Amino acid sequence: MKKEFSAKPEIMKEVWPGEFKSFSWKELMTAIPTAMFLVTGWKSNGKENACLQQYSTFVTDSGEFICIMGWVSKNGHMYKSLKETGCCVLNFPSGDLNDQCIKTVENNQYETDEITASGLTAEKAAAVNAPRIAECFLNIECEYLWEQQNFEHSSRVVVALKAVHICMDSERYDQGKLGRYGETGYMYNIYNARNPDTDKAESDGYFTLTPQKPV
Repeated sequence: MKKEFSAKPEIMKEVWPGEFKSFSWKELMTAIPTAMFLVTGWKSNGKENACLQQYSTFVTDSGEFICIMGWVSKNGHMYKSLKETGCCVLNFPSGDLNDQCIKTVENNQYETDEITASGLTAEKAAAVNAPRIAECFLNIECEYLWEQQNFEHSSRVVVALKAVHICMDSERYDQGKLGRYGETGYMYNIYNARNPDTDKAESDGYFTLTPQKPV
């Protein structure tokens, strides 16, 4: 049975003060997964920057491969780095790197080499002026295209990036080996999925996709 929701169900309560100002109840109810990756670049002081990102999608248009990042803070190091250098690297980790990914959130001080401090290895990119993460199985080197506010007076913007170079672990080409999917493949974020009838948290954290038979 389908149900209609124009307003937040009364039973749904904030887990922490201000939760529904940061995250929409609509997101928690629908719980649509989005791919997780680390965006890397250089801060203006020459230190490594690594920002754990989700709320993004990838599109192909006229032969170009474009990343649309939908939740970029204008107050963060990543945004400032993008504006200064015009480039970044999108680094896709597998589940065994989850702890190091979380540490990049903790090690985000301006004077910190965020990749190294989180137990990961920085390496030189091939086509852009930004560091890559060696342990990530896929690195997409990108150039900045444009940005647009999510809505008037929002502190966050949508940013479009154009892929100019790709580095990928050859073991991922074959799903019979490590592959792109499953426990060793892409990580997907689901934040605090909630049941609107009971307010019960159904899931929270990162997930992987299980390959199925081709359509």
